[in-house]
Amino acid sequence: MTVQIDDVRAALSRLEGRIRHTPVMRGDDGVWFKLEHTQHAGSFKTRGMFNQILAAGDLPAAGIVAASGGNAGLAAAHAARELGVTAEVFVPETAPAVKVAKLGKLGAKVVQVGREYAEAYAAAVVHASSTGALFCHAYDDPNMVAGNGTLGLELVAQIPSGFDTVLVAVGGGGLIAGVIAALHPAARVVSVEPETASALHSAIQAGAPVDVPVSGAAADSLGARRVGQIAYEMAVAAETPTVLVGDDAIVDARRRLWDDYRLAVEHGTAAAYAALTSGAYVPAPGERVVVLLCGANTNPADLV
Repeated sequence: MTVQIDDVRAALSRLEGRIRHTPVMRGDDGVWFKLEHTQHAGSFKTRGMFNQILAAGDLPAAGIVAASGGNAGLAAAHAARELGVTAEVFVPETAPAVKVAKLGKLGAKVVQVGREYAEAYAAAVVHASSTGALFCHAYDDPNMVAGNGTLGLELVAQIPSGFDTVLVAVGGGGLIAGVIAALHPAARVVSVEPETASALHSAIQAGAPVDVPVSGAAADSLGARRVGQIAYEMAVAAETPTVLVGDDAIVDARRRLWDDYRLAVEHGTAAAYAALTSGAYVPAPGERVVVLLCGANTNPADLV
């Protein structure tokens, strides 16, 4: 199951007027940043969630149900509010308080279950089945992937001089699959994961998606126990390089984004930049690199 660029183009048309076309910024070292953390509800997932819901057509009276470490739930809550339907979001008990509070502000009913995303996911699937609500997958859905990929089409228009590589933080894989659909083979798409939550890297090594242990600073947003099938198949087909970064590098990169650019992002987002700042990914001379900053649902208190 793969998503094609025509699917991404269709999503871009469907989403017109519902998403922000987020800006790009040139860093001091020549690296480009795609500021997707300024998207509605604070992350890229708003693109995919809107597209997934709109593509479903008429919605059931029970509304929508989503499972999330936080960001997909926020996107679901935002989209549901804008479309005038109810949203129920299942999150793990470890979800950051800032994300849980924001879910409530957006009008969603929040249910906290288990310690990991996988447990919240299982409970959400059962609930959707029993109520008839539309279950909106956080990453392994073709319409979710296509919607996420629209930011790749924006990048092409925003950087007319071109770019060679995009560094993408990976959890369940819905973002990187969309970026691959939009940009491969014209640009190289590189997966960046925490050493302690390496679902895509482990899947590629194993030859299929496998369960992995999840922990670390970025587990709230990159904590999928198993990468999605769509992302796995597309990453393998595109021969996507995978890079792993440690917690210390992620924390340091997040701090640098604040100190150097006053960009407040979550740890999972900072993982993409950590690939560069830690030396885990070393660009070739002249290589034009884009770092995708994908989410900002974080407590900024520890940045000052």
